[in-house]
Amino acid sequence: MKTMKVAMYYNNNDVRIEEQPIPTIGDSELLVKVKASGICGSDVMEWYRIKKAPKVLGHEITGDVVEVGRNVTKYKKNDRVFVSHHVPCFTCCFCKNNQQTLCHTLHTTNFYPGGFAEYLRVPEINVDRGVFLLPKTMTYEQGVFIEPLACVVRGLKTAQMKKGQTVLVIGSGISGLIQIKLAKAWGAAKIFATDVEDFRLQAAKKFGADVTLHAKENVPEQVKKHNDGRLADLVILSTGALPAVQQALRSVEPGGTILFFAPTEPGVEVPFPLFDLWNKQITMVSTYAGSPEDINTAIGLIASKKVNVYDMISHTLPLSEAAKGFHLVATAKDSMKVILKP
Repeated sequence: MKTMKVAMYYNNNDVRIEEQPIPTIGDSELLVKVKASGICGSDVMEWYRIKKAPKVLGHEITGDVVEVGRNVTKYKKNDRVFVSHHVPCFTCCFCKNNQQTLCHTLHTTNFYPGGFAEYLRVPEINVDRGVFLLPKTMTYEQGVFIEPLACVVRGLKTAQMKKGQTVLVIGSGISGLIQIKLAKAWGAAKIFATDVEDFRLQAAKKFGADVTLHAKENVPEQVKKHNDGRLADLVILSTGALPAVQQALRSVEPGGTILFFAPTEPGVEVPFPLFDLWNKQITMVSTYAGSPEDINTAIGLIASKKVNVYDMISHTLPLSEAAKGFHLVATAKDSMKVILKP
């Protein structure tokens, strides 16, 4: 029995390199050799991940098709691919209403065992609607950004971002940095960014933020100071920190929109000034994941270089150093995108 190395997650401080059998595939499945796999901020949300531990995580992957089931005709051996872990059914009421990321099937599908492995098995439903050929000019490392960029694409579309708006990104982790890049590409007039770490504020400035603010500042007043007395038309909450939620509520212009991109832990209740939000006619929306359409949009943005992603890669590590990678992302002090290469 041939085996492979995997990075098994027990908790943020306990990620072990273990061996598992290389998956066997069915007639309608694919076997993909993972070439690059990004560590997502959600991978280190311990309250979210630990209940399913031990588990092989990883969903931002690119690789090569190395084995093709006899019933598969769309893909062939050696195809370079991005594989989506979550895929919709396309038939439920949510899918028919263009709300694919609410689809029950999307929330229950996945590839096996996870992206932090040398190989993964792609189930039939993912083969049917979750495998995307990488453009010839796109590297495996660039392809790692397809999934997180697709999530951001869906978020900005859900928030109905318009050209010429003022955008405030609260939290300049990797998702916040991608939001800055996409907001700039889509014509934001002015972009503000906040964080608690100077390293990330410097990155936000480098990637397109016009004004960067330490999260402990009076952010609403600073936005008005640098925006002709106006608050932000669109506030994107990219952190689950409770003070940031209150900051978002105070930073949005009348008639503006707050996009809740990052969650709090389950059960956390946030009080908000209903009268003020009602009186200011504020729209509040949330977003989760990306649809196949969003993935195609993300591939186009990266391939056309409308969104450059290379400069967001801060660390590239072998799979054997997965524990180091998790530490870098969990501590969130001097890393942006951390990529593992099995």
